[in-house]
Formats: sequence, C-alpha cells, structure tokens
Amino acid sequence: MTDPLQLLDIPATLPADERDIQATVARFAEDRLRPGIREWYESGRFPRELAPEFGKLGVLGMHLDGYGCAGASALAYGLACLELEAADSGFRSFVSVQGSLAMFSIHRYGSEEQKAEWLPRMAAGEAIGCFGLTEPDFGSDPGGMRTRAVRDGSDWVLDGTKMWITNGSVADVATVWARTEEGIRGFVVPTDTPGFSARAVGHKLSLRASITAELVLDGVRLPGSAMLPEARGLSAPLSCLNEARFGIVFGAVGAARDSIGCALDYAKNRTQFGKPIAGFQLTQRKLADMTVSAGNAMLLALHLARLKDAGTIRGEQISVGKLNNVREAIAIARECRTILGGSGITTEYSPLRHANNLESVLTYEGTSEVHTLVIGQALTGIAAYR
Repeated sequence: MTDPLQLLDIPATLPADERDIQATVARFAEDRLRPGIREWYESGRFPRELAPEFGKLGVLGMHLDGYGCAGASALAYGLACLELEAADSGFRSFVSVQGSLAMFSIHRYGSEEQKAEWLPRMAAGEAIGCFGLTEPDFGSDPGGMRTRAVRDGSDWVLDGTKMWITNGSVADVATVWARTEEGIRGFVVPTDTPGFSARAVGHKLSLRASITAELVLDGVRLPGSAMLPEARGLSAPLSCLNEARFGIVFGAVGAARDSIGCALDYAKNRTQFGKPIAGFQLTQRKLADMTVSAGNAMLLALHLARLKDAGTIRGEQISVGKLNNVREAIAIARECRTILGGSGITTEYSPLRHANNLESVLTYEGTSEVHTLVIGQALTGIAAYR
C-alpha cells in the first residue's frame, strides 16, 4: 500500500465522475509534472510553457461556469488540487491563483465585457492572471493597504506596491485592489499598461517552482471600464481568498499523501540490522500516526467540499480546514524526512521539498495565527485581532 488514504477506503467513497477527474489530473502530473520537478525546483523556475497544457486539462477556473470553464463541482476541483500539490505546491498555487483568485474575481465581480475579454483566454492558459492584494506592510491586515486609485476625468490612476504575488512577473492581467474615496475597489489591469512593472522575488527557500513577485504601480492610468463594477469593500477580495483557501485544504492532503507514500516505499526497501526499516516498531508507529492524520485531514476536506457544493459553507469552516490540514501536512512531511535519513535532504525524495513548500502554504492565504483567531471569533463572538 503506497496510498495511505486506501487504509480507510476513502477513494472508493468518491463519486465516479469526480474519481475520473482526479485520475486524469493524476496522470497529467505523472507524465508532465513529476519528470521535471527536481530541475524546476533546483533552478527556481516555473514552467510557464505548460500553461496551455493546464488549460487543455481543464483545471484553470474549472469550478466556474461559462466562458470556457468546466463548471465542475467543488469536490472535483479539490481533488484536482490534491493531485497537483502531490506533485508540488507550485503547480497547485499556479492553478489556484489563476482560477480561484484572478479568474474568480473577474467572474464574480466583473462586467460582461471584462468576462468575455479575459476568462476564455485564461481558461485556455493563453493568458495568465495574478491577484494584487497583499502589500509589503499589509499582509494579514489588507484593510490597511496604501495602494490608491484616484479619479482623473473618466479615468482612474493607480499608485502603490503589491508584494508576494504569485504569477506576478509572467501575468498578462492583474486584478488589483486599491483604496478609493468610495472605499476599496478592484481593477482589471493589463500588465502591459504603462507604469505597471513586476519583479520576481529570488533566493527563495520555499515554493521554488512557483513565481513570486513584487508589483509596482506608478501612475497606472486605466479607463473607467477597468473597475470591477460589483466589487465594493474588502469583502470582495476576501471572498476570492476563501475560494483559494478551499483548494489548499485538499492540496495539503496531496502533499501529505505523497510524503507518506515516498517514506513507505523507502522504508520497505531500506535494510538496517538485517531487515527493512519498515519492520521496526518506531518506524511503524510513525507511519501509522501519519496515516491516521492524513486520513482525518482528507475526511475534513471531503466534508467541506460537500458543504461548498451545497452552498452552505462559511468562512470560519474553511479556516478550520486550512489551519488543520496544512498544519498536519507539514508535520507529516517533516516526519517522513526522518524515515528517509540522510537521503531525505536530497531532491531525489519529495518530503523535504513538500515541507519547504508548506512553510509558504502555512503563511499565504491567511497565516495559521489569523485562521486560529477567525475560529476563536466564531466560537466567542470576540474579534481578538482588532
């Protein structure tokens, strides 16, 4: 058994259509992603040339309706995220930012003209999007943003800086959030607009096969039609973040599953003191504890998917999933590295790469501390972070 989720027969409980989608994404990951991940991770490169292949696979905005999007269930989207992150968090991040942040913000809050212009190309992977909310001094507190949009006749002029933006330096379009006299509003910004620039963040120890960038808006002039007409206030970008966090709930399980599978295979073949290390009690305890933890995380993810497909999911419930599953996944990846011994520090084996990636996942789309306080507020009615 190399899939720890098989212990509880979890895959067998999934609907056939969703299992087929999961299997299709798993084959794509095996054929197109896993062969190159060691090189991409070591060189710090995201294979942008694969974007049309992600589009052909149908995972870009797959849970959205129309405009070339598949309209798949939340469960199908979650299972796709699981398989992508089992290969590497960078791939799930790309799909998540493209579909759940950039595309979702246009799909949910954009005009018909904005949707028709961008969504079909983004769904096909012909145009890449990014989501400009976080700033150098405002991450967990996006309401303090300094980026401003000022009216100038019928135009808008944007000035400010965004930071830690996935896809930022390769994006064709950015949805940028800025403070206006009317409150926080969103704008669709083609990245070839004069005054817009992006710089990739280098020397990363985590998410190396993913693009992270700083965006600078210096007098970026946009027509009035660039504003997202239905997005008013901070609740709009936060709703987009909930879409992305849902994918993380499943993605973290993928990283955990892959780590356990790698450690299990190694333990069965690595011999010490005359027998495979899988035969030692301490190793079996590690494997058993991690498999129970991964199974619990998967059951939580499936429960949240059912709530999301029913249209009843709440933000604090997604916070429970993100907090628990990422926390458990990073602990699993680190424990798996110990089973691998010295071999575990090389890129030949995946657990330490997953652990390094999950350090970023633990922080982005809401830190574990903030999600803890979101849950605390839901329980007590008191907002401790205000």
